[in-house]
Amino acid sequence: MELRALRYFVEVVKQQSFTVAAEQMFVTQPTISKMVKSLEDETGSPLLLRDGRQMVLTDAGRIVYQRGQEVLAAYAQLQAELNDLDKLGRGELTIGIPPMGGSLFTPAIAAFRQRYPKVELKLFEQGSKAIEAALISGELELGGVLQPVDDQIDVLPMTRQVLWLVARHGSRWDALQDVPLADLAHEQFVFYGESLALNDVVLTACRTAGFAPTIVGRSGHWDFMAALVLAGVGIALLPAPYCRRLDAAQFTCRPVVTPEIPWEMAIGWRRNGYLSHAARAWLEVARETLPGLTTDNFTHPPTFDVPAPAPDRAKPALK
Repeated sequence: MELRALRYFVEVVKQQSFTVAAEQMFVTQPTISKMVKSLEDETGSPLLLRDGRQMVLTDAGRIVYQRGQEVLAAYAQLQAELNDLDKLGRGELTIGIPPMGGSLFTPAIAAFRQRYPKVELKLFEQGSKAIEAALISGELELGGVLQPVDDQIDVLPMTRQVLWLVARHGSRWDALQDVPLADLAHEQFVFYGESLALNDVVLTACRTAGFAPTIVGRSGHWDFMAALVLAGVGIALLPAPYCRRLDAAQFTCRPVVTPEIPWEMAIGWRRNGYLSHAARAWLEVARETLPGLTTDNFTHPPTFDVPAPAPDRAKPALK
């Protein structure tokens, strides 16, 4: 069996879509279909069946999927161990970068590139949930994950922030110090993509506050979410550091409370798994550069001009 065919098949199963799998692997859909068909011809049995909008694995498909993941993980480890022979003289390292956490990795990427110029860094740009799954399966050595994580993963914490409300300036929240989450029950939300861990975190928080959010749009990119807010599509909940980057003349940003919604990013790796010299070097560089993240405003809250609380007799009634 070709490794490439196994990789494409595993991706189709993960994405539950030939089209999405093709996009993730940067090939055409016919290429994906042809490779999956070649696996079926080789095994002499269909591997996937369609049940409405879902793809269902056949008995043979389940075996190929499970063993295929093991083969791909073993191949990734083989490559890592061979790269280690040169002690970072050459080689490559793939790191999972979640859409909302890219800025956290920038200092480490720059420092690693300067220190180890012959090691090629490849960025696996997926949501935290996909990165966590790739770490557990052995496809990735390192990646950015949103805590809490599976107990099969060890982490190096990067930052702990909370989510803030983002609305257009001139909204009813301009005069408030903070916003109880329950007060947003009747708002329309620009939400996170379903593949992102933050989607689950915010949904859980909203349910805890007693409501299901009305979702009018989704994205994994904070700047696009903010643009949709400015266009009047709805409100958004973003990690505090990104709020600092928004124009206070156009946006109102306030802390969300009762409950606070945490955004705790970390670098993760598989517990008791093999870490190449490149991966260990990356962690060393990351530990050195993490204190420098203060320059990116990832360790301080935004400095929006939040009004001072009025005397009790003048407090507006919250509805």
